[in-house]
Amino acid sequence: MPTVISEQGGQDCHAAGAASSSDLWLKADELAAVSGWELKPEGMCKGEVCVPIPAGREAEFVADDAVHVSAFWDYLDKPVAHTESGDVWYLGEGAQARNDALLSLSAPDFTLPDFSGRLHSLTDFRRQRVLLITWASW
Repeated sequence: MPTVISEQGGQDCHAAGAASSSDLWLKADELAAVSGWELKPEGMCKGEVCVPIPAGREAEFVADDAVHVSAFWDYLDKPVAHTESGDVWYLGEGAQARNDALLSLSAPDFTLPDFSGRLHSLTDFRRQRVLLITWASW
């Protein structure tokens, strides 16, 4: 039972297909839960974005209701890392997506309490200038 970690978080999954320490096959519903990618007739889709399975290579990526996740991630040019035994997998975000986020100069939303305990989110201050001062004791 591999643990799969992605931008969606971590989840214990049931490996589908032949167990291997270098290939990760998951049932399509588990892939959707752990990564947001869903197997549809038009290919692998996440929200509005669909990536067709390459013609003639369907067996490399899909078998019955299982998806060869590590091959699909390689196809998307995203990093994949795993332990030597294959019991923990990390599905990374592609460098281009990270670069685009950094170039947008948009900070990810977060919520923090003020001194009185009232919560404030960064999105509460949309279209306003914000000065964020941080400090750490270490």
